[in-house]
Amino acid sequence: MGAEGNLRRLIAASACSNLADGALQTVMPLVALSITRDPGAFATVALVGRLPWLLVALPAGALVDRWDRRRTMVLVNVGRVVLLGLLTFVVAGGGQQLWMLCAVAFALGVGETLFDTAAQSILPTLVIDADQIERANSRLYAVELTANQFIGPAIGGIVAGIALASGVGASTGAYLVGTLALTTIAGTFRASPIATASPSQTIRRDIADGLRYLAHHRLLLSLAIVVGISNLSSNLAFAVFPLYAVNPGPMGLTSAGFGFILAALAAGSVAGTFLAEPLIRRLGPRRTLLVSMTASAAMYIVPALTANAVTIATGFVAASTLTISWNIITVSLRQRIVPDHLLGRVNASYRLFAWGTMPVGAGLGGLIASRASLTTAFWTSAALGLVCLPIVWTQVTNERLTAAEPSAPDRHHPQPEPGRPAGPSLTT
Repeated sequence: MGAEGNLRRLIAASACSNLADGALQTVMPLVALSITRDPGAFATVALVGRLPWLLVALPAGALVDRWDRRRTMVLVNVGRVVLLGLLTFVVAGGGQQLWMLCAVAFALGVGETLFDTAAQSILPTLVIDADQIERANSRLYAVELTANQFIGPAIGGIVAGIALASGVGASTGAYLVGTLALTTIAGTFRASPIATASPSQTIRRDIADGLRYLAHHRLLLSLAIVVGISNLSSNLAFAVFPLYAVNPGPMGLTSAGFGFILAALAAGSVAGTFLAEPLIRRLGPRRTLLVSMTASAAMYIVPALTANAVTIATGFVAASTLTISWNIITVSLRQRIVPDHLLGRVNASYRLFAWGTMPVGAGLGGLIASRASLTTAFWTSAALGLVCLPIVWTQVTNERLTAAEPSAPDRHHPQPEPGRPAGPSLTT
C-alpha cells in the first residue's frame, strides 16, 4: 500500500495507544484518590509521571535516532502492556499503594518519552510531499485527540466507575491492540545516515548535536521556551483538578462525570484540528499562535471563577478548539526544517524545554493547593500562561517564520558541516 498505507496504519496504531492513554487520564487519578486526598501526596503521582521528560528526554531522542523508530514504538507498547497488566491484578486485590502508583507512573513516563519522540520522528518519512505534513499532522492529531481526550477519558471513567481494576485492564487491552497495529507497518525506519557520521560517536555527542541545533535556531528555541512555560501552567492546574472535580470536591462529579469533563477538552481539540487549516489561512501562522496561547491561558480562569460543571466544560471546549492549532503549526514546522538524522534528538531537546517543566508545574500545583487553595492554583496557572504572550509577540515574528521555511535542509540528502547545526541559524 506504500507510504499512504503506512500512514493509515500509523494513525490506527496511534488511535489505539491514545485510547489507552486517555483512559489512564481518568483511571490513574481515581486510583490515586482511592489512596489519598491530600493535595501534596496526590500531586506526587502527576509529578513523577512527568519527571522522565526532564530526566531522560535527551538520551531518548539520541536513541530514537539510532534505533528503528517503529520497533521502538512496538517495544514501548509491549512494556506498557506488561506493566499495566500487573497493576490490574494489584488493584483488583485492593493492594494499591502510593509508591506503587508513582513507580508505574514513572515507568510509563519513560516509555512515553521514547514512544512520542519516535512517533513524531517517523511521520515525515510516511509523507511523500513535504507540503502535506501539516495535513498529515492534522489527521493524526484528530485521531489522537478523539481517542486520547474524548473517547478514552469517558470510557475510563465509566469502566472505573464499575471497578477500578477494570479501568486499568481496559487500558492494557488498548495498548495491546495498538502494538499489533504497529507491527503491520511495512519497512524499516532508522534515521537517514550521513556521510560525516562516525560509527563510534557516543550518545553524549549525539545529544550535544541535537541541543546545539536547537540552541542555534532562535525561532525553535523561542517556541520551546513558550511551550515550557505553558506546560508549567497547565500541569500546575491539572495536577490538582481531580480534587476540585470529583466528589467531595466543589464540582461534586462522579467518576464518569470526571471522564466526561476531560472529554470536553477533546471535543474542542478535535473540532480545532478541522478548523486549523482555514484559521491559519485566514490569520496567518503568527496570529494563530497568539490566539492559541491566549485561549490556553484563559482556560484556567473558568474553574477559578465557578464550580459549575457545564460552564467549565463550555470553557474547556472553547479554549481547546483554538489551542490545538499551536501544536499543528509548531510540530509541522519542526518536521519540515529539521534534517531527518537529527529529528529525534531535536524533538527530544525541544521537549526537554517544553515538557521538562511539567513535573515542576505538578509539584507547584500540589504545594499551592496545600498552602492556599485549589482556586489559587488555577489563578496562578492563568497568570503564568499570560506570561507567554509577550514572548510570542516579540520572538515569533513573521520574518522568522518566513525565513525558516526556504532555508529548510534537504531531508533526503542532508550534508551538515560536522559539529555545527545543519539547519538555519537565526541567532542575530
